[in-house]
Amino acid sequence: AVKHPLIVVYAPAGHNRFASEVFVGLTEPATAAGFIIAYADSQRLSLPAIKRLSRLAELVAKKWCVDEKRVYLTGHSDGGTVANALAFLPDMPFRPRAIAPSAAGIRGVDMATQDCPEALAVMTLQNDDDQLFPDYGRELANWWARCNGCAPAALPLSMRCESYPACGADLETTLCTHPGAHSTWPDANAAILAFFRRN
Repeated sequence: AVKHPLIVVYAPAGHNRFASEVFVGLTEPATAAGFIIAYADSQRLSLPAIKRLSRLAELVAKKWCVDEKRVYLTGHSDGGTVANALAFLPDMPFRPRAIAPSAAGIRGVDMATQDCPEALAVMTLQNDDDQLFPDYGRELANWWARCNGCAPAALPLSMRCESYPACGADLETTLCTHPGAHSTWPDANAAILAFFRRN
């Protein structure tokens, strides 16, 4: 049997898996690109809830032929927070291959007390007009760049993205900004899928 990479999408607050799928719109392009994709229901954020959400990849792998070395995480707002947390918190049941958190509600000062996990590829997404978590994305990207051993100053990569150079093990560490307020999923699905395919 052919094993397929898996993308797990964590929901914004108040969204169930179906609302999250409509909001994000990744299913068709992801499956066309050869990924299995799963959407999680929103849960009130706490460490026990994040641990419960971490088990979704394992549950999907029991039913589908998943390449467990290629599990990718994304999500928006609370979902971005979960995708990010699962990559750095200790004692999680698995480590993702790469993450693309969007509008995550974690500040650099919150991350400063965390130990760096094993390095991994990270694409941080931030909306230009996010009034709820203004510029949290840059703080998060800077933390990951430090943990990944990158040079501290990001360089333009494209019209929307900056890349941190000289990262250890050539791991992509990028920050991408898009138009929109906090409640907007960024117009970045093609870029997210390309990032996951490269990593």
